[in-house]
Amino acid sequence: MTIRLGDEAPDFTAETTDGTFGFHDWKKDSWAILFSHPADYTPVCTTELGRTSQLKSEFDKRGVKAIAISVDPIEDHRGWAGDIGEVGGTDLNFPIIADPDRTVSIMYDMLHPGEDDVSSVRSVFIIDPSNKVRLTLTYPKSVGRNFDEILRVIDALQLTDSVPVSTPADWRPGDRVVVSASMPTEEAVERFGQVEEVKPYLRWITLPSA
Repeated sequence: MTIRLGDEAPDFTAETTDGTFGFHDWKKDSWAILFSHPADYTPVCTTELGRTSQLKSEFDKRGVKAIAISVDPIEDHRGWAGDIGEVGGTDLNFPIIADPDRTVSIMYDMLHPGEDDVSSVRSVFIIDPSNKVRLTLTYPKSVGRNFDEILRVIDALQLTDSVPVSTPADWRPGDRVVVSASMPTEEAVERFGQVEEVKPYLRWITLPSA
């Protein structure tokens, strides 16, 4: 199954370190990040889950719930949680899905084609409050994810949902943004004030600080 941007994130019920629940019921009206790990007790995965625990307050500020998945059984997840807390300096504070039969991994196309094993690659799905998939990223197993970039993308998605702008290359919160191509310059000036027109299709503005 291929999941494209704008698709509804498939629902499922699974056992997790926080109990058994349905995915859509758990996330309710929140944003969510669902991210997969090749296996428990592996070095890169341990650093990633530790980093996610460290960033809980940042995810909370953005109304985002984090949930991880690994193909190992729940007993391994619970044992691994101690290592995650020790390495990351913060106790595990979000659920990890147990997926030993690969049901969710197959549903979300997380298995690495051409690999001999059946562990999942490092997939990331950012899902909005209406359960629509807004961003997907897939890393090879050897490369750890950049969670600062994941936060940056969430900030960009939430900003562009609320204001008719786009974010340019390397954008960070507080940087100038680009007026939506569908908005005439006159309307942009009326709405935003000063508009710097570099090209008819490239108009910069600076939004007021929150």
